[in-house]
Amino acid sequence: MESLLNPWPWYVSGPLIALVMALLLYFGKTFGMSSNLRTLCAIGGAGKISNFFKFNWRDQAWNLTVVLGAIIGGVIAVQYLSNDSGTDLNPKTAAELKTMGFENPGSTLVPNEIFGLDILTTPKGVLLLVIGGLLVGFGTRYADGCTSGHAITGLSSLQKPSLIAVIGFFIGGLIMTNFILPLLF
Repeated sequence: MESLLNPWPWYVSGPLIALVMALLLYFGKTFGMSSNLRTLCAIGGAGKISNFFKFNWRDQAWNLTVVLGAIIGGVIAVQYLSNDSGTDLNPKTAAELKTMGFENPGSTLVPNEIFGLDILTTPKGVLLLVIGGLLVGFGTRYADGCTSGHAITGLSSLQKPSLIAVIGFFIGGLIMTNFILPLLF
């Protein structure tokens, strides 16, 4: 049971992801979370408003099981397979986060200052969520896919646009972490 409660090492989770990708490639399918939003909008009738949503969504309906699986898997992981351990942070990183206003960096899996429900009660928190959501939505559309789609499916099928997108994701993450986030906290 202990091996289920702790984070899985790369040599277990990596081959499992590779196995899933090999199966998807074999069956001619692609993986990605953002494409499900387009499918849901098409199911809801958004094709009447925009040509972007006019496509045969039934061909992509299978991918909705990925969303359902992520939701169910998340609930199972949090409720039954979680040991409430924190994140093992480098002491220097923990000290930097404390200077930025984080109370107990590493004591929880994600910081409550960003991911707690209290963030919804402050104008700054709501603004961060709205702007962040818009930027993620724009970036996903502009890059023609999300991080999981490009990093997992795109790279495994050797697509050059996915390599460029993943490099951009990492550069954006580094800029956000090292320059923008310190200004916000």
